[in-house]
Amino acid sequence: MLLGLGNVPTLETPLFFLALITYSMSIIGNILIVVLVVSQRHLHTPMYFLGNLSSLETCYSCTILPQLLASFLTGDKAISAHGCVAQLYFFGSFAGTECHLLAAMSYDQYLAICQPLLYASLMTWKVCLQLVAASWLVGMLVSAVVTVFLSQLKFCGPKTIDHFFCDLTPLLELSCSDTSMVTLPSIILSFLSVVFHFLFMLASYVYIIAAILRILSSVGREKAFSTCSSHLTVVTTFYCTLLIVYVLPRTALLRQLNKVFSFFYTVLTPLVNPLIYSLRNREVRDALRKALRKAKACTQGAQ
Repeated sequence: MLLGLGNVPTLETPLFFLALITYSMSIIGNILIVVLVVSQRHLHTPMYFLGNLSSLETCYSCTILPQLLASFLTGDKAISAHGCVAQLYFFGSFAGTECHLLAAMSYDQYLAICQPLLYASLMTWKVCLQLVAASWLVGMLVSAVVTVFLSQLKFCGPKTIDHFFCDLTPLLELSCSDTSMVTLPSIILSFLSVVFHFLFMLASYVYIIAAILRILSSVGREKAFSTCSSHLTVVTTFYCTLLIVYVLPRTALLRQLNKVFSFFYTVLTPLVNPLIYSLRNREVRDALRKALRKAKACTQGAQ
């Protein structure tokens, strides 16, 4: 039984409409970006990463929001044991993939700013494909390892999860066996997946900022900064909420705050991330205008 965001019936209706609107906009927006990247040849590189980010955020939304919307609408907060484990696996897989994908995108930004003459030869379509494939594969493998260890635990306590989705920490609180066999591998894998990639991105941006400051032209500095500012915004938002959710102790006072930040990065982040990239990218905006003009012309021709 998922307890949800709290026993506040008056908030369930506005939260339902907020989640429904966000989910609808997220799915439509991300699918539109994927279609644009696939259909427009000039967006294939380096927008290949943006298309995968939008695909990832679409899957991310579909893992949690349909169950949450159904619980708001029907009041039924029950979830099967297998469904709970499946939700945990896919959520962990997509979150891990996003960490790796954002690191790959920071490497792309580093090459574009610090090695502009070698960028075309280093960041080829094949390299993009390898980085993306590795991101998805490692994310799925890490989540699979944690899920397998979790399935070995015994659960004999209350069948209530103090959260609105099946996350690892609330599930471990329900176990009556030794959870160190799960927590230790989780900490090691989280360090490799989250902390290592965060440090990698931090080092990349140290070099990027140093390279931008060496540009003599103010126009050149502004152009270079605008190239990486969208990625930096997404990384900061994603990692700040992630650290707040998983580093803060789950005391009674902070538990509701934990749910709020979890709601933010599981519901709003899939909508915000691709929008930040697309709205700040001139090529994507131009491709969207062309697609809208083409659709309008087709509509008028059919009439």
